[in-house]
Amino acid sequence: MSVAVRVIPCLDVDAGRVVKGVNFADLRDAGDPVELARRYDAEGADELTFLDVTASSASRETTYEVVARTAEQVFIPLTVGGGVRSVTDVERLLRAGADKVGVNTAAIARPELITEIAERFGSQVLVLSVDARRTRPGEPTTPSGYEVTTHGGRRGTGLDAVAWAVRAAELGAGEVLLNSMDADGTGAGFDLQMLTAVRSRVSVPLIASGGAGAVEHFAPAVAAGADAVLAASVFHFQQLTIGQVKDALRTAGAPVR
Repeated sequence: MSVAVRVIPCLDVDAGRVVKGVNFADLRDAGDPVELARRYDAEGADELTFLDVTASSASRETTYEVVARTAEQVFIPLTVGGGVRSVTDVERLLRAGADKVGVNTAAIARPELITEIAERFGSQVLVLSVDARRTRPGEPTTPSGYEVTTHGGRRGTGLDAVAWAVRAAELGAGEVLLNSMDADGTGAGFDLQMLTAVRSRVSVPLIASGGAGAVEHFAPAVAAGADAVLAASVFHFQQLTIGQVKDALRTAGAPVR
């Protein structure tokens, strides 16, 4: 029996409010995270992802408080990421009510952090978030043609995105959240080539992120190898509902809850 495809709304949180922009810039207010989380739970979302988009020490306590309030209100798995730099950060988020924790920049700087978290809490707790883009003309390329970025896609790392996903899975990451910085905010659909490239090399669950703008964009991402599909604006501003996405996936033959 196939594992059901998960539909995951993403809440980008800044100072206790959900915001949405493009590549984490030009942010506009999208509502209260607890209210949105409650709505998505009622609509049938399979999980929720929280990303602290500023991840500053000033907003860190706010994030713990928002996570705790949300965990009290919803009964679906909650992944929290943004600014996670240590095993201690993971422990605090889990105590606040997170079920899984996303790591990104800190793991690029120190890959052994992945193993430390996996050994302490189990791989199922750890989601590697990869913000990737196609290499630009005139810049050094990578074997896959995709590069890992930081700072909302503005800063290249020189790391090959596919090779980084492979290494992270080997180090203990339980899932990979693959976010296309080229597609983010465009509404033009997921980067299917990038999903296919990562899926061909990585066996852990793969979450497609970046570019969803219409109901017909989700099934192709699953066909390209995604185990879950993640979106933000189309859900926050009620362009689409969770139910509409699940109906489209079901029509395309994908198993959904």
